Amino acid sequence: MRPQARVRIASRTRRDPHRGGTDMHGFQITFFTQQGRSHHGKPLADWLVRLASELGLRGATVIPACEGIGHHHRIHSAHFFELADQPLSVVMAVTSDEAERLFDRLRAEGLHLFYVKTTAEFGVVGEADGA
Repeated sequence: MRPQARVRIASRTRRDPHRGGTDMHGFQITFFTQQGRSHHGKPLADWLVRLASELGLRGATVIPACEGIGHHHRIHSAHFFELADQPLSVVMAVTSDEAERLFDRLRAEGLHLFYVKTTAEFGVVGEADGA
């Protein structure tokens, strides 16, 4: 039986000679919530996006879903007259250091929030358009 290799996640930048771009290594973090959840009087998904901005993260994307099943095996969905139960995902690509700062802040806020954290390589392709 072969010994398992250890994986080290680095939060440093490196140039990729084949693409000419800069690649980062870290995590993709996806938080799962519903439209009707709030924190400090603001919709939770909006609060998470503003937190990402406050912490200087590269960005966050809110993705609405039609339907989902939660950890209590209850179906959540967007209804014609009521969107409060609509499932939402908030996705962020972060370095190790950024992930640590993000989770430290979420713990300090006392949030109970399901997430998935996967290792990721991320970067930008092409040149900026001058914007």
